[in-house]
Amino acid sequence: MKQPQKTSRRHFLKAAGTAAAVAGVASYVPRHVLGADGTPGANDKVNLGVIGFGNRCKYVMGGTLPHDDVRCIAIADVWSKHRDDGKAIVDKHYGNTDCETMRDFRELLERKDIDAVLIATGDRWHAAASILAAKAGKDVYSEKPCGITIEDCQQLADTITAEKRVFQAGTQRRSVPNFIKAVELAHSGKLGELQTLHASVYRPVLDNSWLPAQTQPAQDEIDWNLWLGPAAWRPFNLAYVQGKWRGQWDFDSGARLLDWGAHTVDLCQWANKADGTMPVEFQPHKEGITCLYENGVKLEIDFLDDPFGDRSPDYITRLGTCPVRFIGTEGWVETGDSGEIVCSSPALQKEITEDTSRVRGLDVASHSRNFLDCIRSRELTAANQNVMRKSHIACHAAAAAWIFDRKLAIDPQKEVFVNDADANGLISRPDRIWNV
Repeated sequence: MKQPQKTSRRHFLKAAGTAAAVAGVASYVPRHVLGADGTPGANDKVNLGVIGFGNRCKYVMGGTLPHDDVRCIAIADVWSKHRDDGKAIVDKHYGNTDCETMRDFRELLERKDIDAVLIATGDRWHAAASILAAKAGKDVYSEKPCGITIEDCQQLADTITAEKRVFQAGTQRRSVPNFIKAVELAHSGKLGELQTLHASVYRPVLDNSWLPAQTQPAQDEIDWNLWLGPAAWRPFNLAYVQGKWRGQWDFDSGARLLDWGAHTVDLCQWANKADGTMPVEFQPHKEGITCLYENGVKLEIDFLDDPFGDRSPDYITRLGTCPVRFIGTEGWVETGDSGEIVCSSPALQKEITEDTSRVRGLDVASHSRNFLDCIRSRELTAANQNVMRKSHIACHAAAAAWIFDRKLAIDPQKEVFVNDADANGLISRPDRIWNV
């Protein structure tokens, strides 16, 4: 079977954006959600559309639907099973049958009564769908990783800023109390001068093997072309749609380093007050990647062989998944998804109060609350496009160093590798034409 022609995502999205502008939706903000001064009215609900309704989306919606000022009114998914599952959950929550479903998310973006979208597709679609949503005048909550290339992250951040949309990356640990407290300790000087940051990640993988071809279902059951989207063509296999895409280079992000790195490296960026920059050197080794910031702080990206099990000796296992550790000249702090915070001394431990711990790091209620509040205020969210851009690109740069197995240097402002054409070749990928 002949593979469809490929083009650049930049070319397609530019064309799509022009078409949207002609249609009059590029900067549309629904009238009903605006107050007299152009900001959302205090008593108005934010109408939410969902793009991609799998297991992760169910979890995010569990922390979003209970907010009184949001209402999910439409779900788009390429798989009929997911559409039906999503509608059942939303309708049960509201006690009606009003939630509409559609196969093609572009129909959802055309609706003028939708103010914001939650994008919870697989990684391959996050950037492209977010950009199209922003150009259609929607505010965007995108699950992470928000882009599977450096160029994805750049274009997404640029578009959100140009379109004046509110954006929240699904790196919800920026809104969870124990992680916030750990960062506050790093910022306060109570750890002394910050020296080393530790971010836990899976051990990276490179895999692009194809599963056996299966008979492709009818488009309305599973739209395989739309599922693939900008990713390279391959024959249909149901396992991909069920989640087997993870770890595949064509579908995943940075040799899977961003699966946790989008959270843990991001928290280290925050602790180092580095949201506007990133490490400038990335040195891979057997057990991880050592990264160096311009201010001399070192970031250790640690590979975990058993990330969901025994995380010792590098981390305290009982602290849970996605652990981070911040080390200064006067002490250290470590925390993870259990909500517990452990410090290096009794004096530091006294800084930890009950209200800053014991909230599970997987909770998304505060993060979605922050998103909804910023839709009204038009302020930057906790994990806005600029935060996402630098932390994601740092992860992609680390992954590139691991892939090439050599030290790489990057210009943190130009966001290009220094004197390394091979590494710069990973900044973007050719994308498939899917919308024909």
